[in-house]
This record gives sequence, structure tokens and C-alpha cells, in this order.
Amino acid sequence: MPVTARKTYLGVPRDRVENFHGKQLVYVSWDHHLLFAAPFLLCLSPQTPFGDLVQKALLPLLQADPDAAAIDWRQVEWLKDNRPWTPDFGRSLADNGIGHKDQLRLRTPGLDSLYRVH
Repeated sequence: MPVTARKTYLGVPRDRVENFHGKQLVYVSWDHHLLFAAPFLLCLSPQTPFGDLVQKALLPLLQADPDAAAIDWRQVEWLKDNRPWTPDFGRSLADNGIGHKDQLRLRTPGLDSLYRVH
């Protein structure tokens, strides 16, 4: 249904990187794990090592899934901007080319206990 404004609407985006005091937003989702309805939204410094994103931010969030303990992080298939991508766990988010509001997806072939129909 169309909406008619009475006056000019000036939307001010509040999720600009300047509003996060040196941090940035990063979305992360786990393909075929429907226990999580939407990507996780993490607020991290661009200097955060990618390994810390996984171990300190992401892993605690994934623990509710029965497959979480079986993840072999060396075998995870990563996508950045929907393209295959290989992160360097020892380098920062910025060094890995991860910017504000980028979305990362991870795939764990063979780990799909909540996705399979039994």
C-alpha cells in the first residue's frame, strides 16, 4: 500500500560506521542450521583477529546447536559477499578485507543434524 508523506522525509541512517566508536558491524550466518533464524550481528573492532571473531564471539553463540562441538574449523567453507573465501585466522578483520556491515557465511558439510528430515 502506498504511503503519502505530508512533508519531505529526511532519513538519517544510524548504522553508519562513524556511529560505532571505532567498531564495525559484521553479520555471520551458519548455512543449513535453522536453529538460528537470522545472521548473528557482531560489533567488533576492525583490528580484531579473525580467530578471535570465531573463538570469542561466534563459538559461544553457536553452542546451542548440537553440531557446534563437531565443527572442524580447518574444514569450514566460508563465503564473503556470497563468494567462496578463505580467511586468515591470525590476521585482523580489516586485513581480511572485512568491512562494516559485511556478511560472512560458514558451511560445514556433513554437519546438518537440524536441517535433515528424519
